[in-house]
Amino acid sequence: MPGIKKILLTAAIILAVSVNYCFKYNNPDQDWLMWVNRCLSQSYDSSADTKLKKVELTVTNDSFVRLRKTYAKGKEEYYSFNLHKFNDMNYLGSTNGGTLQLSTMADDIIVQTRNDRRGDVDSMTTVLNIPVKNMEPERLDSLHQAFSYFKTKGL
Repeated sequence: MPGIKKILLTAAIILAVSVNYCFKYNNPDQDWLMWVNRCLSQSYDSSADTKLKKVELTVTNDSFVRLRKTYAKGKEEYYSFNLHKFNDMNYLGSTNGGTLQLSTMADDIIVQTRNDRRGDVDSMTTVLNIPVKNMEPERLDSLHQAFSYFKTKGL
């Protein structure tokens, strides 16, 4: 019987080591990045502006939030800020739809307009308003956690 115990113990160790090597190491930065980008793309409510042709909303590897809106007549609006400057997130609306407000402490959000009939304008602001839909409280909490994670990343 001692030989069987030794064989079973060896088999258990080999199995444990094999299972450990089967699972690759997950990078928390990439996990958060994939989740936040999927959440934002699924939640962005483009129906809030009927003249909108295309929207690109992403969080980059270097912790920048970037929103580019392209309108049917060629006007572009571009918003960008580093999440290191992130101050708070508010939500105005219901679970069906509303506005996600991302704010910074100072005028840290770049706002650029191009191809506007009133001229190209570069300015700064403290709040980025994002129209969203289907935002459950748990999703909002997770989104806030993700933004807070990227705020402290690399500091």
